[in-house]
Amino acid sequence: MRLGVLDVGSNTVHLLVVDARVGGPPIPAASHKRVMRMAEHITAEETLSAAGTDALVAMVQECKEFAETTGCSRVLPFVTSALREASNTEEVLATVKDRTGVELRVLSGQDEARATFLAVRRWYGWSAGRLGVLDIGGGSLEMAGGSDEEPEVALSVPVGAGRMYRMYKDEGGPAACRRYVRAEIGAVVGELLRRAPFDRWVATSKTFRSLGRITGGAAPSSEGPYVHRELRLADLSGWVDRLAAMTPAQRAELPGVSKDRAEQLLAGAIVAESVMELTGAESVELCPWALREGVILNYLDHLQYWQRNGLKARSIKHVDTDLPTATSALG
Repeated sequence: MRLGVLDVGSNTVHLLVVDARVGGPPIPAASHKRVMRMAEHITAEETLSAAGTDALVAMVQECKEFAETTGCSRVLPFVTSALREASNTEEVLATVKDRTGVELRVLSGQDEARATFLAVRRWYGWSAGRLGVLDIGGGSLEMAGGSDEEPEVALSVPVGAGRMYRMYKDEGGPAACRRYVRAEIGAVVGELLRRAPFDRWVATSKTFRSLGRITGGAAPSSEGPYVHRELRLADLSGWVDRLAAMTPAQRAELPGVSKDRAEQLLAGAIVAESVMELTGAESVELCPWALREGVILNYLDHLQYWQRNGLKARSIKHVDTDLPTATSALG
């Protein structure tokens, strides 16, 4: 079947279209995305502005039409940090549904961590042993660890690359950013480390991939998903000061760094360095699968349950509840 997963993030709204089947990997077929910076539309009253709501409605409608054009039989739409923290989230979601027919679903930070962990586990398999998984988004950092498909611990910390860039771009600078990030991670990291040691540390997300490219530990995406890629802490630490001395335009000229991400790359590097140091991860492998793939895999697991029990697939909601899957908390 052809599925779409619509991810409304703090920086980007991204519709990924895949060909998927139960028991097989989701194969990318098409993609439609735009840098929307939804977090920048959050007002001082912590509401998503009218302009931000209108922009979101327009983009969701675009994605809906793109999904129809590319033959999607179903779209799994969700929102993450920026919208779930707005004080008018329910109003915005109702507006989107009323004007587009698309019902966006709010994922909690722990849901994000669980879905990402599932994707990483499926990518590496059981032979990878106990996994520690790190993911830096625009609004939050997710951490998870365990030996099964459902992590033993799933954490979300509000220190995403975009959020930290906005907090410290005008005053405080890298030093203040680093102090804040380490205090926030340090407050919860013990919950993860109590499940240590981990056999393999894995990182996902555009931030980690970009840092892997500029530090020389990751091949370009043109070499395909099966090439080994990693980010080493020793290499990253040497780059933080270099990034601080660069302008956004100079960072955008680095390999693997887009113009849209260049401004927040330094903040992302500070978050990455901090979480690697505080967890003791001297290096992380870079996994090509992350949250979107995790949501798709979770859906397929639910679908398999319904099929196994002779129930009709049309009974399935966007992400079903009360089904015995590895990431049942997503339901």
